[in-house]
Amino acid sequence: MRRGSNLRALGGFNQTVVLDVIRRSASGVSRVEIAEQTGLSTQTVSNVARRLLDAGMIREAGIQIRGVGKPRTVLQLDPSGHFAIGVHIDPAVITYVLLDIHGTTIGHTASRPPFGADPAAVIAGMSDTIEALLASTGVDRARVLGVGIASPGPIDAKRGVVLDPPLLTTWHGVALRDELERVTGFFVVLEKDVSAAAVAEVWTSSGHERDDFLFLYYGSGVGVGLVLGREVARGPTSNAGDVGHVMVDPDGPVCRCGRRGCLGDAVSPETLVTTAVAGGVIDASPQPLTTDDIDRGFSRIAELADAGEPQAMRILDEAVRDLATAIVTIVTLLDLHVVVFGGPYWERISSFASSRLPELINDSPALVLTAPVVVTSSAIGEDVAAVGAACLILDFALSPRSSALFISK
Repeated sequence: MRRGSNLRALGGFNQTVVLDVIRRSASGVSRVEIAEQTGLSTQTVSNVARRLLDAGMIREAGIQIRGVGKPRTVLQLDPSGHFAIGVHIDPAVITYVLLDIHGTTIGHTASRPPFGADPAAVIAGMSDTIEALLASTGVDRARVLGVGIASPGPIDAKRGVVLDPPLLTTWHGVALRDELERVTGFFVVLEKDVSAAAVAEVWTSSGHERDDFLFLYYGSGVGVGLVLGREVARGPTSNAGDVGHVMVDPDGPVCRCGRRGCLGDAVSPETLVTTAVAGGVIDASPQPLTTDDIDRGFSRIAELADAGEPQAMRILDEAVRDLATAIVTIVTLLDLHVVVFGGPYWERISSFASSRLPELINDSPALVLTAPVVVTSSAIGEDVAAVGAACLILDFALSPRSSALFISK
């Protein structure tokens, strides 16, 4: 449990300490209990609670009677008080979610913009979609804490710039954070997509089920989010998790990096659809494949594999084996025993892959762990990265962070 301080200079930190205790108490918590858990004086807790009530962050939710003594008023987060928006940019689709302060999704939409177009036009479209989402849910924009963006890497997190994502060919040095702030007027945070997905899993979990795990994101590309001790491991430049060039087949096709058998090329939906078209598993499409062609083709492969079509099963089976090979390498290196899968393309193959992955991973002679690896799917669904981006905004508002205590020039 994080401890607070009664020094006036730390009032902002104390506010997030109190909010964090209230957030983690699903049935509500009294001022006296908050003081007991945080080490703050009852007067400090009362002052902070009053400010939070006035700001609409929390609400009084009834009276608690415990034995003799004065009844205690229960405090809870006010779900209608504030909201956060999350946006996930995948080369196949842009997903938008609106969360209340509990982290519950109350609004969702998605679009397929032409990523070959000018990024400025895409950003303008994002702003329009955000406004439409607020209008459709009836949420007052004054109650929105901010917008979190989950983007393919690499990114410059400090400057809020999307540098040069390999699958977004026209996005070079795009100042996404500042531009979206300018056109929307909201506070904006930029995060790498796989890290945002990992944040969502941590934020929405309970107990210790997500203390340490590997999140494998499967969308237009593949990446991993790493969580160690309930902290997302981002790396010094916030670009950890790029596993696209992990070698899974030394005799595989030549990757654009010059090596053979890289994971990203081996399991990408585009590769699988191209293989299926060439093998006559699905109908041929005009070349080159469009985003819609890949999306429809991948869905068809998954449907055929679930129905037992041998060639479709072979295509997916090879991809699953490549995923298992990469996972064994990563979990052995980091001593991780839980792997969570998610992302816009994972849902379609989860039934096929989930039945094979545990055995492929745990029976691998290259696995050197003292306990079996548990494989599971994200309960959040394909919106996991967008939800994680919104959770970043909630985290800024609700979670105490020791960095706020340092004096800077």
